[in-house]
Amino acid sequence: MPGMNIHGADNQVLMNISSIETDGASLVIQGRIFGTLPLSARLHPEEARAALGLMSWKTRLFLLTLLFRRKRS
Repeated sequence: MPGMNIHGADNQVLMNISSIETDGASLVIQGRIFGTLPLSARLHPEEARAALGLMSWKTRLFLLTLLFRRKRS
């Protein structure tokens, strides 16, 4: 299935994200958990700010550079 995958510690796919869209001031994330259970999740601005608060500056910098890194083999 095309999209973005989120993997667990055992490198198995936990979630496949099929779309990320805006809806007002929120992001709507749609996909499937464990390949079968449909999910539609919302990320509100205050939750996004809370997520940034959980990250160190080093992690924030890594997140910015992640977009430009090559795939690991």
